[in-house]
Amino acid sequence: MISALRKNMKPPAPLLTLSLLLCVFAPLRFSASDNSTHPSGASTQTEFSADDFDWREMVPYLFVASGLPGEQGIKAMLEHSKVLRVYVENEVRAECGPDKSPCAASSEGFIDGEVSKRIDEIVQEGVFHRHQRAIVDYQLAHQPFPFSEIAAVKNEKQPEVYLILQLADHSYTAAELQEKYGPPYDTNICQWYSIYKYRQDNPRYSSKAVFEIDPVDGAVLKVAIRLKTKNRR
Repeated sequence: MISALRKNMKPPAPLLTLSLLLCVFAPLRFSASDNSTHPSGASTQTEFSADDFDWREMVPYLFVASGLPGEQGIKAMLEHSKVLRVYVENEVRAECGPDKSPCAASSEGFIDGEVSKRIDEIVQEGVFHRHQRAIVDYQLAHQPFPFSEIAAVKNEKQPEVYLILQLADHSYTAAELQEKYGPPYDTNICQWYSIYKYRQDNPRYSSKAVFEIDPVDGAVLKVAIRLKTKNRR
């Protein structure tokens, strides 16, 4: 199990550049690569599309994570990420097929517990620290799946967290994005990408989702969600 997890984890150095965060959330830097493999257990996969992801659903969990120590904050984000939970669940179900060793595949309680256990292993094996931030960057290598990478970042000095997702293909468009969330409050051009910005704001925190768009075909490439707790007086 642990050796399999390590294959999907990025090495802690070097920390690569994600243009979206470089433009909008400097000086934090990341990049996503495409290391897809052939599908595993596709027949047992739970159906999941890019449109099933809603960045607004993550905001309450990001708020909780912002108040936790580094590794605990990372775990809180990834434990409650629908994208990662569905991805790991698909892996668990593939291993629990009728032609595989029995593992109570019919028990939803077993599946859910195994998913949480494996996400905990992902955090423990993959967390590293750079520039006063705790980071996990995990490849979603088994395709087909609408996302190919997830990264969680917790600022260890400030109540600030990031969740970053790369989409696996060009199947989700800017038009579908606006149909789901409405028009962005701001747009920009960053290097060779278009940027669509959405936000939520309340007295306790500010949260922003930034989508990276391919200007050629309008495909959504990445999304980064940032939440920062406001100072209370």
